Amino acid sequence: MDHFILTHTSNAARAGELYTSHGTVPTPVFLPVGSQATVKTLTSDDLQDIGSKMILSNTYHLYLRPGIDTIKELGGLHKFMNWKGAILTDSGGYQVFSLAPLRQVNEEGVVFRSHIDGSQHFLTPELAIEYQETLGSDVMMVLDECPAHDDTPDKVAQAMQRTHRWASRCLASFHNNNQALYAIVQGGIIPELRKQSSEYLTSLDFTGYAIGGLSLGEPKEVMYAVTQQTAQMLPPNKPRYLMGVGSPEDIVEGVAAGIDIFDCALPTRVARNGALFTWQGRKNIRNASYSRMDMPLMSDCRCYTCRNYSAAYLHHLFNAGELLAYRLATLHNLTFMKDLMDRIRTAILNNNYAWFREEFKKTYQPTNEAIRLIQKQKWLNTRRSSEQID
Repeated sequence: MDHFILTHTSNAARAGELYTSHGTVPTPVFLPVGSQATVKTLTSDDLQDIGSKMILSNTYHLYLRPGIDTIKELGGLHKFMNWKGAILTDSGGYQVFSLAPLRQVNEEGVVFRSHIDGSQHFLTPELAIEYQETLGSDVMMVLDECPAHDDTPDKVAQAMQRTHRWASRCLASFHNNNQALYAIVQGGIIPELRKQSSEYLTSLDFTGYAIGGLSLGEPKEVMYAVTQQTAQMLPPNKPRYLMGVGSPEDIVEGVAAGIDIFDCALPTRVARNGALFTWQGRKNIRNASYSRMDMPLMSDCRCYTCRNYSAAYLHHLFNAGELLAYRLATLHNLTFMKDLMDRIRTAILNNNYAWFREEFKKTYQPTNEAIRLIQKQKWLNTRRSSEQID
């Protein structure tokens, strides 16, 4: 059976289905991030109740702790975390390359030091495939080199070319027919390099294709333009995955460009900081205006939080530093993301995605760009010094 079936389009927006050993996943889809075999503060039953069909885990973190062999001995990643749905595993390359002072790159692979204890490790394309096959994920990613958005064109080109060579080695090492392997298109924000990368990787028979190296600090307009350009060069009969992008406004634009799969830690991370999604934009539940609001933050929301608790109660939990605050906020934000994806898919199937996109933009107010960039930089700094990235 094919891994992906495209069932409908509305202009460039696409609706389809991913077929995996752990169920069918309707697309477009947003993947909650569970880097360390957990979506922070939630259980697998919580995710199932929300309606999630697929999540993301990270090979880098699982390799360091508890270890690939440990997970294998315990029955594989699905059994280990008691998750019955599909799992996509990142190769760990992005996390390794974020550890700039702690790693060295050569043609064979990457030597890096653990952010946990400083121990030295070596990751190659072949090992990235071996580890992911052992974990038993449904979708695996090649090992790639992700350049910074402000690297010189020469450095970006060198990273892209190494990504191509590593992708070929990953494909040669891939043998499990029950798993899918996606390549990652690189090339920074340089259109010609993105074209070269797309042409080379689509000449190889990967199961799907991802767009990497975006949402790393470049202006949103640039990210949208590169996404649209790159998506148009990818095979229409294979899934398209925009890596690390997950704010609602970015997903709406990504779908318009023809993207099928998204993932990001942002919805869960901002939830733990008191930022809750609504159809009008993010709301800071810590604000005093919610201290006496004796009704849910969203009266029409189906999430467990809004069905059972007032905004005033959430406000109290966050201001008191109660751990329940993080769980209730995360439940809300991930339910919002699932409902957003459902609305997007329905609009595509009804041939009115362009209308949906315009109506969404009229009501949803994105976070101020300057604030967003400050938050992004703070997160990058935190990510380099801590494993708590999701």
